[in-house]
Amino acid sequence: MSEVQEATQLQPIDSSAQQIHKSTHRRNNKDKWTVGRILSHIVLFIVSLTIIVPSIWVLVASFKQQSEFYGSPWTWPKGLFFQNYVDAFIDSGIGQSFLTSVIVTATAMVISMCVALPCSYALARYDFPGKKILQLAVQGLLFVNVNYIVVPIFLLLIGADQVIRQFLPSGFFIDNIFILALVYGATSLPFTIYLLEDFFAAIPKEYEEAAMIDGASLGRTMVQIFFPLAKPAISMAMLFNFLSYWNDYVISMTLLTGDRETVQVGMLNLMSTAHSATNYGRLYAGMVIVAIPVIIFYIIVQKKLLQVSTGGGIK
Repeated sequence: MSEVQEATQLQPIDSSAQQIHKSTHRRNNKDKWTVGRILSHIVLFIVSLTIIVPSIWVLVASFKQQSEFYGSPWTWPKGLFFQNYVDAFIDSGIGQSFLTSVIVTATAMVISMCVALPCSYALARYDFPGKKILQLAVQGLLFVNVNYIVVPIFLLLIGADQVIRQFLPSGFFIDNIFILALVYGATSLPFTIYLLEDFFAAIPKEYEEAAMIDGASLGRTMVQIFFPLAKPAISMAMLFNFLSYWNDYVISMTLLTGDRETVQVGMLNLMSTAHSATNYGRLYAGMVIVAIPVIIFYIIVQKKLLQVSTGGGIK
């Protein structure tokens, strides 16, 4: 009896000791994670400041009159001088360049997605002869920087213009915004196909089986089931492609040799004009105008980037 009593008396002590040890271990882990989170938040805060402060400074400077730039650069404007935006958009030609970039970017995105979506779906969900070769080709083209091949592309288009010169004296392939959009869309296909293929391959086969039971065709399964499930990946591909098209300078400057120019080439001309005429308010207003479409497009697609793609799909 004494041994049983001693054992029953030791059990609460042992259990309390284990609880103390577990609580101490949890407290130490909590303290460790708290320190890590604090450090990560500090780093993120510093990085955010390096982006937010210059952006706010450009926005504030875009409303200043010319005389206000000769004082302290950190002073707030005396008023909202919207004439800078009018001068940048109309007088400096940014409005025409803006419209050209919108048309080229939208056309290139349509071309890219119309080709990449069915191609990536076929590579991810079906087996056919030559599939491995196509996948290796797509992966290999990821390492080709389009800026390195812009001269061969230009010479190729020049040669095509010489062939059709007898039918079209003014040419067709050079200084054509739709040919520029075609080049944008074609050169972005490797990245877009690779991104979407990886996403399509991760979708369970139960979706296809459920569609087959319901009598859906292959095309309907692709369009009505897989494309909606791939909205996060599609949004990500569209965002990266949009930034690539909108911020391009080298390709557009090479292929558009006439009066038409994209917004990045127009910004370079505006910077040259602003520095020679010391009109900095117009320059900063042009920077804000160029950044507005990027911000708007990110706001549109950012919700799709965070969606759970397969939640509730089988149901």
